[in-house]
Amino acid sequence: MIHGIGIDVVEVARMQVWLDKPDILNRYFFPAELADIRSRGDSAVLSLAARFAAKEAYGKALGTGMRGIRLKDIQVQNDEHGKPEMLLHGTAADALRRSGAWRVHLSMSHEREHALAMVVIETREQ
Repeated sequence: MIHGIGIDVVEVARMQVWLDKPDILNRYFFPAELADIRSRGDSAVLSLAARFAAKEAYGKALGTGMRGIRLKDIQVQNDEHGKPEMLLHGTAADALRRSGAWRVHLSMSHEREHALAMVVIETREQ
């Protein structure tokens, strides 16, 4: 059963300045996320924008927004097949448990000017 759906769009140009600001990056992203973003060369800013959109979409899908949730507690990575997934830690995991939901689905896309993420949060059938 669907608990919530969240979608977020980020302007890629807005994220470009973040690549040169380690204090911002370290506040919002896990070290493993930053390593993956930096490994993408010229498309690093696209990956950064998509991951940020995913974190924002999570709060929308949860239905509470980001109140009380640290963005860094939402880790976006790819599985062995390249499928994006979220690993939730700390405040983000607590918020999911409190909501009664149990599974998070993530899809991300980007093009030159915009990045988009969609999160679907699922509850167990009743």
